Amino acid sequence: MASNSTKSFLADAGYGEQELDANSALMELDKGLRSGKLGEQCEAVVRFPRLFQKYPFPILINSAFLKLADVFRVGNNFLRLCVLKVTQQSEKHLEKILNVDEFVKRIFSVIHSNDPVARAITLRMLGSLASIIPERKNAHHSIRQSLDSHDNVEVEAAVFAAANFSAQSKDFAVGICNKISEMIQGLATPVDLKLKLIPILQHMHHDAILASSARQLLQQLVTSYPSTKMVIVSLHTFTLLAASSLVDTPKQIQLLLQYLKNDPRKAVKRLAIQDLKLLANKTPHTWSRENIQALCECALQTPYDSLKLGMLSVLSTLSGTIAVKHYFSIASGNVGSSPRSSDLVKLAQECCYHNNRGIAAHGVRVLTNITVSCQEKDLLALEQDAVFGLESLLVLCSQDDSPGAQATLKIALKCMVKLAKGRPHLSQSVVETLLTQLHSAQDAARILMCHCLAAIAMQLPVLGDGMLGDLMELYKVIGRSATDKQQELLVSLATVIFVASQKALSAEIKAVIKQQLESVSNGWTVYRIARQASRMGNHDMARELYQSLLTQVASEHFYFWLNSLKEFSHAEQCLTGLQEENYSSALSCIAESLKFYHKGIASLTAASTPLNPLSFQCEFVKLRIDLLQAFSQLICTCNSLKTSPPPAIATTIAMTLGNELQRCGRISNQMKQSMEEFRSLASRYGDLYQASFDADSATLRNVELQQQSCLLMSHAIEALILDPESASSQEYGSVGAAHADSEYERRMMSVYNHVLEEVESLNRKYTPVSYMHTACLCNAIIALLKVPLSFQRYFFQKLQSTSIKLALSPSPRNPAEPIAVQNNQQLALKVEGVVQHGSKPGLFRKIQSVCLNVSSTLQSKSGQEFKIPIDNMTNEMEQRVEPHNDYFSTQFLLNFAILGTHNITVESSVKDANGIVWKTGPRTTIFVKSLEDPYSQQIRLQQQQAQQPLQQQQQRNAYSRF
Repeated sequence: MASNSTKSFLADAGYGEQELDANSALMELDKGLRSGKLGEQCEAVVRFPRLFQKYPFPILINSAFLKLADVFRVGNNFLRLCVLKVTQQSEKHLEKILNVDEFVKRIFSVIHSNDPVARAITLRMLGSLASIIPERKNAHHSIRQSLDSHDNVEVEAAVFAAANFSAQSKDFAVGICNKISEMIQGLATPVDLKLKLIPILQHMHHDAILASSARQLLQQLVTSYPSTKMVIVSLHTFTLLAASSLVDTPKQIQLLLQYLKNDPRKAVKRLAIQDLKLLANKTPHTWSRENIQALCECALQTPYDSLKLGMLSVLSTLSGTIAVKHYFSIASGNVGSSPRSSDLVKLAQECCYHNNRGIAAHGVRVLTNITVSCQEKDLLALEQDAVFGLESLLVLCSQDDSPGAQATLKIALKCMVKLAKGRPHLSQSVVETLLTQLHSAQDAARILMCHCLAAIAMQLPVLGDGMLGDLMELYKVIGRSATDKQQELLVSLATVIFVASQKALSAEIKAVIKQQLESVSNGWTVYRIARQASRMGNHDMARELYQSLLTQVASEHFYFWLNSLKEFSHAEQCLTGLQEENYSSALSCIAESLKFYHKGIASLTAASTPLNPLSFQCEFVKLRIDLLQAFSQLICTCNSLKTSPPPAIATTIAMTLGNELQRCGRISNQMKQSMEEFRSLASRYGDLYQASFDADSATLRNVELQQQSCLLMSHAIEALILDPESASSQEYGSVGAAHADSEYERRMMSVYNHVLEEVESLNRKYTPVSYMHTACLCNAIIALLKVPLSFQRYFFQKLQSTSIKLALSPSPRNPAEPIAVQNNQQLALKVEGVVQHGSKPGLFRKIQSVCLNVSSTLQSKSGQEFKIPIDNMTNEMEQRVEPHNDYFSTQFLLNFAILGTHNITVESSVKDANGIVWKTGPRTTIFVKSLEDPYSQQIRLQQQQAQQPLQQQQQRNAYSRF
């Protein structure tokens, strides 16, 4: 039963059907709850969180929690404990409980039990519900009473509840603060209870007075109770309170540094370092130069490597923030001081070659961050120090297979990428170091080094053809065994080779790669390498690899997917034969490419399934096909100037119509159509961009580049032929200024700039339309198509998955039948929604708010025509709601004054943290039938009956005249 309900839920059925399935699942669990066997009852209780995940709408969650509250009220302590665990696991669903009063009433009845364990479980339950009942005075009172209990279990539960309510309720925090203070300072309170009570003070940040009194109490505790445990708990609570209240953060940093410097106990020093790191991550702007200087001095003086490692980790965190700029801006203001002579740099230089790998990694990271963020002229020595430190760390870690060495190597390689990006002149030496070290490194280290090489080479064209020899030699050597590491290394190294030779792969390189793959690799490795070849634009290699995989898959969907990729690669390969000034061959190349693209899109459609519709891939390929057709049409239009020149009377027609363009003959209308076509394509690319909320930034940039290509062509047509005077290239002026993150983007940018320069120069010299203008347009098309298309990650792989489920109420049982509404009443449409995530929520972007757009259209009228005010004719409304715990809900009031059947459409879009709107969908439709209200109907019938005798009298009068 449950599996059937899952299926229908996934199949996107209407809300009425989902509710039915949810009810059947709930009834099944309810049967277990009412069983006489304890085991079956417990099993039913623990299955509720799974039910909430499947059906996360309030109507089910409310019923389920009321049933659980009943079990809690009448069950034994073990069942109560199970209900408590379910409640804590389902914390994000608690606000969907509609009957909160009834739910809490059933739970709260157990607080009067004579069993202290039952009371303790109830207190923990109330604490878990603090987010939905923060101001319940009876709960507050019970917690205060239980803090004075003689039973330890109940007191601990009261402490848990007090902490949760303090975090949610200002009134409770103010009321309980003095009570907590008395208990902590009271001599009768055991030390272990004091240690549990102190962390409650971290929640006393609701206002400045409360935070100040909590700080004073903690200050007293730190000085009055110098034992290690007390100091550690008090200091950590102090830090959390400062981080939440924000006002006292600088004081807290000074206090922690004081303990780090003066307290001899290692445990206290470690806690101080841990808290300093927390504050460095949360509020780096509050760190003064004196704070950083004090930390550097402590690190230089300490003889313990573990403490030095901790302090350096704090400094390496700070070095990547504004704190380090502030440090050096003040340092450079002092007479006789420079960045090179500061303690921070001395410490980093000293630690770069430390025998402890972790310390060396943090030292190198500090140096790298300083080198990249501080743009002074005299940093040449620092740059060299950073490079030498990275080289030594690379040599040290690449020979070691242990997890610690790999983690350190990752830090070093990230620093290399950052250094190459921030200081491009150092990239060549960094790359040479990596290539040299690749030969002697362990396999695990080689994989990471290849990733680093590819990342640097994507940003900067530093891998020359001369380095390909080294890479190919290494590729021949590595594939001796079929272990997982070797397979991963094959993929990583092939990626570097593709990045290094982005223009075209030579036959020799292709032969070596294919030979290695045939000897040791499995099908998955071949597919991953083919995927990388498609991303880098090496379509001939990709086509051969996809072809070899076609017979190795077990599902027809996979077969069609691979076949479509093979056809797309073949289609793009056809475009590599384009030559400038040879327009007839360009037309034949585009036609050949379109032939394979049409085969591929048919195969891609066959590969899609209801659960994986491949909507982005299909739309991207359709747009590519339409773009190629538009290019082909434009070349034909340009050729028509030769095949069908303007007639002799064209000038006379132009003067008569007052349209200068008519001098050019029929080409002017064709050019106008072409320009509209390119603008339409640009708009469709924009829609695809907006619909791709889960795409990675590289894929989105790729879609943006395709859109810019369309806009560029429409601008070129307008500037050269249709309207040379008013066309402006200002919007394209900043294209070259943006930093390109890939070779494909760099090449596209250079084509854009070249085309814009050509258009600008022709625009000034010649009047339209001459053969120079048409040649410029055709050359622009060929230049754009000569850059091999890059199929980015989102085409193959979805790392982030976000979807929205909507539920409308009222909702008909059968989606086809309409909801009846009287025309003098308004329909209250409630829209509820749940945001569903994949395994990595918020990897690229997060939902800030959901925009709901409701519109209604009249499908069919019924009855007579009435004069209706224009305001009542249509419904068009929009609301923004912020999801809380992935749930949102809002209501719309809709008018249906016109009798008939109306179609209501609810469409959702999302806004991310940067304020960008994404059209993610879904789009839900319901039908409403507007009926005449009985009172109006009765009056209308009475009026009709009153009019009938008058009409009959008029007819008799007419007959009597005759």
